[in-house]
Amino acid sequence: MKAFALSLVATLAFTSCQTSNPYTGEAQRSKATSGAVIGALVGAAAGSLSGSGSTDRRQKAMVGAGIGALAGGGIGAYMDKQEAELRRELQGTGVSVTRSGDRIFLNMPGDVTFSSGSADIRGQHYGTLNSVAKVLNKYDKTRIDIGGHTDNVGNSNYNYGLSQSRAASVANYLMGRSVNSARFNMRGYGKDQPVASNNSASGRQTNRRVTIQLAPMS
Repeated sequence: MKAFALSLVATLAFTSCQTSNPYTGEAQRSKATSGAVIGALVGAAAGSLSGSGSTDRRQKAMVGAGIGALAGGGIGAYMDKQEAELRRELQGTGVSVTRSGDRIFLNMPGDVTFSSGSADIRGQHYGTLNSVAKVLNKYDKTRIDIGGHTDNVGNSNYNYGLSQSRAASVANYLMGRSVNSARFNMRGYGKDQPVASNNSASGRQTNRRVTIQLAPMS
């Protein structure tokens, strides 16, 4: 992961409401909130682009890379507009859009995005990712956290590796569509974060997924 973060920095140097639960289908109220402005402006560094405890450092690196921060009360409205456009673009694609506070979550089922046991994105999913990239480029004041997840079948090390490769594949594709690499963090979770029981085929299929979490740069 550190090597991947370093590659992102190198890239920068050279290129210097209502929601539906994706698992139950039940309607739920969105929770738009506002945030605060962070003052320090520092340059991008490799260590700020990866790792679970580096959100603050990564946000500062994004500012240093020229990605603007959102000001206080405007955050909720900004995320509302981004959510609405994502819902419109992704309708009927199999990718769910949910909202919690100022965070937007995209859930990409593994069987839709990838072939079994592969980290190569299916050709028919390119259009969906192009739509995601279109919105991300328009709303460029958000962090993008991509997580890969698997079911509990097979060797744990293999599942971790596959989940990391799938998260990286989605990130790389979006960066290839001009989404700024400084915005990304990606991580493979293997089988550690199931959202359904692995005791059934349908549950295991639900757990095989890639998630994209969008949070405001504030």
